[in-house]
Amino acid sequence: MQSGERTRHFRSLFISDVHLGTRGCQAEKLLDFLRLHDADTLYLVGDIVDGWAMKSSWYWPQTHNDVVQKLLRKARKGTRIVYIPGNHDEFLRDYLGTHFGGIEVLEQTIHEGADGKRYLVVHGDLFDVVIRHARWLALLGDKAYDAAIAFNTIFNKWRRRFGFPYFSLSQWAKMKVKNAVSFIGEYEQALTTEARRHETDGVICGHIHYACIHGDYGLAYLNCGDWVESCTALVEHADGRFEIIRWADEVPEEISEPVLPFPQRAA
Repeated sequence: MQSGERTRHFRSLFISDVHLGTRGCQAEKLLDFLRLHDADTLYLVGDIVDGWAMKSSWYWPQTHNDVVQKLLRKARKGTRIVYIPGNHDEFLRDYLGTHFGGIEVLEQTIHEGADGKRYLVVHGDLFDVVIRHARWLALLGDKAYDAAIAFNTIFNKWRRRFGFPYFSLSQWAKMKVKNAVSFIGEYEQALTTEARRHETDGVICGHIHYACIHGDYGLAYLNCGDWVESCTALVEHADGRFEIIRWADEVPEEISEPVLPFPQRAA
């Protein structure tokens, strides 16, 4: 997408797992994306700010501040912004129901699509058994993930030098390890079960840094992805169709995932 192109407008836009305050955050790419994409409603689906990382070491460059200012500017211009905290920004759960600069903080919410379908919007960490029952292991895993991202950055600098595109080692490893694939499946199933309990047509979430859209468990499952590696956002078109937009690594190029049909919720 060239800088001279007009901003694309959607009915709703969902972004999760930005992790402002960490070195792995792709704030520059998110700024480019927000500059060229707008929506009536913008959902921040958790882990936008990484409180875990900032407790151990302070890292907050100007680009991270620019992301915050960009979101506040959108709110001032009339975009409804809903912030749903995750585990990394769980400190905001002390402020549920309040507004910060026009941004509403909620634990979870129901999004009604243009076609009348209803979706539970939640970060998803409360359905992660590691987060719920072994927080120390989650913190250890978070440090390991940071190390993997650091190595991945060096690895891809060499790839670019030899003309190869970006390649995520951690995403590749995640999909090759049987236990990780099993965890993703269990996580998705748990969230669609929760969506069914709320009598909705599906769930929109984040948390596991793996963007996808499917209806494998009888309801719609939509995950926003992240802005550490995959740089993805979920958008809703004016007719209620959902789509994943992937912001490419080398140039600001829009790559869209196919929109899949969802099963109807049983009456």
